[in-house]
Amino acid sequence: MATQHANEASKVNLAHARVPHARPHLVSTNDHPVRVELESDERAMARDGAVSLRPPVLSAFDSHAGLLAAVPIQTSVNAALKRACDVLGALALGVIFSPLILIIFLLMRREGGPTIYRHRRVGRHGKVFECLKFRTMVPNAEQVLREVLERHPELKAEWLRDHKLRNDPRVTALGRFLRRTSLDELPQLWNVVRGEMSLVGPRPVVREELMRYGRNLRVYLSAKPGITGLWQVMGRNDTDYRRRVAMDVCYVRNQNLLLDLYILLKTTRVVLGGGGAY
Repeated sequence: MATQHANEASKVNLAHARVPHARPHLVSTNDHPVRVELESDERAMARDGAVSLRPPVLSAFDSHAGLLAAVPIQTSVNAALKRACDVLGALALGVIFSPLILIIFLLMRREGGPTIYRHRRVGRHGKVFECLKFRTMVPNAEQVLREVLERHPELKAEWLRDHKLRNDPRVTALGRFLRRTSLDELPQLWNVVRGEMSLVGPRPVVREELMRYGRNLRVYLSAKPGITGLWQVMGRNDTDYRRRVAMDVCYVRNQNLLLDLYILLKTTRVVLGGGGAY
């Protein structure tokens, strides 16, 4: 029976890569348990997804030390400081960007359809929440996606691999601009105020992506997702998924206010450059 369960879990692995002696695991969310395949080779992530961080934030990331150690314990003082910085930072950014938010809102109202897109993502401790974004796609995006994937097998393979399409036909002209500049994520400041997200953290994912984290899943779920993070400032969508997982785990294991400040400052430069965004 255990072998049968393992085989069933491996069939839904989006990476289509079987892991020797992998065992399935149930992760509880608000909706229902999610079946996730555990990575049996502790060196796989370090070998294929090692991350190197340059000074002054971190001297190096030792890939041979492994990414699978116990989840770091964040003291109550550090947690309180991060929460205070999140709330104050989100409110300040909300005031600064309020004129731009109003302009985007008015432009989207002229297009018709809903202004805010609510997408269910997995947050800290597996809690599912509604991640807010400005809508960047046509109103009937799900129907268009199904039709496109049925007609184009190569796009279906890209979707299964990355959960994204580089040239997504569902994205509107305004949506492409918002994505390139990351302005579509401004509504997530409200997620930060509500305590569902942080300004800096691992990227929020959908339930189907949890299996990508393997034995690193416990580490990933120990932190709140962030509006920005290592993935966003080190390649974004130009980075393969295994390396993205390594970046998320690396951040959680090394998170501190200095690293957060470094990522926030670098995010500005990355957003202005528009690299890796689609």
